[in-house]
Amino acid sequence: MRVYLDNAATTPIAPEVVEAMLPVLKEGFGNPSSTHYYGRQSKAWIETSRRTIAKMLNCQPSEIIFTSGGTEADNMALFSSVHQMGVTHIITSEIEHHAVGHTAEAIAKSGDARISYVKVSKSGLVDLEDLERLLKTSEKTLVSLMHANNEIATLLPLKIVSEMCRKYDAYFHSDTVQTMGHYFLDLKELDMDFIACAAHKFHGPKGIGFLYINKNRKVEALIHGGSQERGLRGGTENVSGIVGLAKAMELAYEDLEGHQKHVQGLKSYMIEQFREIFEDISFHGEIDPEKSLYTVLNVCFPKTEKAGMLLFTLDLKGVAVSGGSACTSGAAKGSHVLEGIHADMSRPNVRFSFSRYTTKEEIDFALEQVKVVFEKTLV
Repeated sequence: MRVYLDNAATTPIAPEVVEAMLPVLKEGFGNPSSTHYYGRQSKAWIETSRRTIAKMLNCQPSEIIFTSGGTEADNMALFSSVHQMGVTHIITSEIEHHAVGHTAEAIAKSGDARISYVKVSKSGLVDLEDLERLLKTSEKTLVSLMHANNEIATLLPLKIVSEMCRKYDAYFHSDTVQTMGHYFLDLKELDMDFIACAAHKFHGPKGIGFLYINKNRKVEALIHGGSQERGLRGGTENVSGIVGLAKAMELAYEDLEGHQKHVQGLKSYMIEQFREIFEDISFHGEIDPEKSLYTVLNVCFPKTEKAGMLLFTLDLKGVAVSGGSACTSGAAKGSHVLEGIHADMSRPNVRFSFSRYTTKEEIDFALEQVKVVFEKTLV
């Protein structure tokens, strides 16, 4: 038996998404910029998908700009804010995804804007009083804070932060890559400037995502070379990917509350079982369902002589998990998120992440394999 519990890195593509993409792959070879029948057919698929996504997010279709994924969307939001909207001050945190953190650092290094890091608690909660303190500036400011941390699951209260940004005339960007397709996001109610999406985080295809740009924000192209995406993103569109993205969102929204209940039940069950198996165990981030992304659980296990081999050993036993962000899994350096919340890095830390396809039987299998591994390796 093999069990996949690394859904925060990527999710298996839904069969219905594959079915939706196949006709496009087979017949939709026309360039969407061409004016003949084949081009118009591809263009129609794109615009139908755009309208579908906009309806689910309660925004205008013209506010959805398709990208290659979340990283490009985050880059576009930050660079556009600085180079085209006059931002000279970026407020972010030290536990953001590198798509935001490294981009902000690159902007600061060029001298185009300065960075302030808002304080976060030991569980990764943003200190809202410190955020308000940082917002009290005469500089044009962009706040860039993720909706849910991809490693420790802690949620940001989007509405509160959005209202705070409006109070101080600041722009607000949120990396919603981990939460898109997992929560209802009403963009008219939230009143945000930018949010990012990657389809493969909710059973869509890789290599496709979008950036939502509030219609009141005027930006220019980050990628030049064509007039695609209202002139904001040059390059021939990934038509099949766009269709797959829209279908994945439709599937997610069909029974979102049911998915939430199912996955949260698995997460709560795993927490309960781990507490029974180990006396010395803790969990990084928030585990309160009101403050925590239900698809991610970061576990701090007891010390073991073979901590460095834990992920490899579990993989050999059929359990696929990670130590943190998949974007840095090949790096020797430890998790910047765990360092940012001053976690105990001498203990093995493992991220388990679930999807609507995960079953209780798979959780039981994973728990059993963890138990076997630690019986042999505990100090």
